[in-house]
Parts: sequence; structure tokens; C-alpha cells
Amino acid sequence: MLKNIFKWPLSYDTGNVFVFEKSVLSVLANSHKNAYAKAKPFPHVVINDFLPRDVANQALTEFPPPDAPLWLDWKKRDTIHQPRKLGIGSAERLAHASPSLQHILFTLNSHAMLEFLETLTGIKSLIPDPYFTGGGLHQILPGGKLTIHSDFNFSQHLKLYRRINVLIFLNKSWKEEYGGHLELWDPTMTSCVQRILPTFNRCVIFNTDKSSFHGHPEPLNTPKNITRKSLALYYYSRDSNEGDEDIRNTNWQVRPLENE
Repeated sequence: MLKNIFKWPLSYDTGNVFVFEKSVLSVLANSHKNAYAKAKPFPHVVINDFLPRDVANQALTEFPPPDAPLWLDWKKRDTIHQPRKLGIGSAERLAHASPSLQHILFTLNSHAMLEFLETLTGIKSLIPDPYFTGGGLHQILPGGKLTIHSDFNFSQHLKLYRRINVLIFLNKSWKEEYGGHLELWDPTMTSCVQRILPTFNRCVIFNTDKSSFHGHPEPLNTPKNITRKSLALYYYSRDSNEGDEDIRNTNWQVRPLENE
């Protein structure tokens, strides 16, 4: 697991408006790009303290509680593969979040972030999703889970192929026994290769293709007042990943122990 080795801020704070500092992001991307390409089971990186601490704290402070009206009703969604998972589904619902939380997400879709991701991943001409389809804000309630899967690979709205996922966790004082680890599985679904604890301000970036199997399959073991919170950003390109041109939906997987 890689850590952010940089001590200076990743952004300027101009009158309480958060913007990335491109030159610092460039150094960060170049320091991680070789490890990203070689990471197993598929290209990825884990960067701690990704957002400036005050920005991460603000995102957590203004993160909508489970009873906020912007969340979709999880009971009316996929309760088999992602029970007790709250999402907003689109930018239309995001409009009900605080302006500053919206701004943080918009900054994660900015030109500076795109250049950082292109250098880090080697994927050129990335395009953000201003509609936040399936992304934006996620919150898992106690007992909830996310079955191992690979993501849908095409946006019908944008008419573009999905290439990169960025997750930023917002969970302070998170204990190992709470679970909620992001698991990365090998392409044959034989074994879990990486388990990443969703600790505060930890950013996970990874390629998304037909065999990038990930999720948190074990039910969340938290007290009733603690949830698993994250920002979720997805990035697209005109071209698909090689060998992944056929349009597909989310591909849910069964772990070996679940077959027994």
C-alpha cells in the first residue's frame, strides 16, 4: 500500500474556495505512476491524506446524514447485491447537498484532477461525469455490503467508456473490526489480493474494466450510529480499454466460499 509522501498541501485555499495546485498534483502523479501500472490484481493506488485536511473535514461535516432527503431509498433498489447502501444516483439529487460539498466534487472533476489522473494512469483524454451517474456520494448503513463486481463500462448519457474510479473515504476513527474493507480480487475470482480499510481521507484510484473485480462483500460491523461514507468519482474516455469494447452492465461475482 502506497502512502502520500508529500508534506505540502495539494491545493490552494483561496478565500475558502478549494482548488487543486496542478504542479503539486503533477509531482504526486509522477511519483506513483510506475507503482500504479504494476499493482496487482489490476492497476491501482492508495494515497492517504489526499485532500487538504480542512477540506476533508468540511466534506465530512457536511456529509448528508442517512435520513437526508437526497438519498435514494435503498429498499427500492438492488437489495441482493448492495443492501443498505445509500446513493444519490445523479447530479439532480446532488443539488440538495451543501454548496461547499458540491464544490469539492466539482473540483474532483476539474482540469487539474484530469491531468493528474492521465499522468498517473497513462490513460489520455479522460472526461469527467458532470451527471455523477451512480457516483457522487455513497453511504453504507450498518449491516450493509457491496458484492464483488466489475462496473458497467459505458455511459449511455455521455456515450463514452468508463475507465477510472476514484474513491475518497470519509470515516474517522475507523476500527479494523468495523470491516468495510475495499477488496480487490484477481481476474479468476480465486482470491482477494488487496484489502483496503476505508479510513479518513484515504483515496483509492483504480482502472475499471471487465476483470477489475472489487467491492466490500462482508456486512458492515459498525455501531448503529456509524456508517461508511465515501465520495465516488468516475472518469471516461472516447476509447474503451483494449478488449473491453462490448457494452455491459455491472457484473456481479460469487466468491469461492459462497459456492460452498
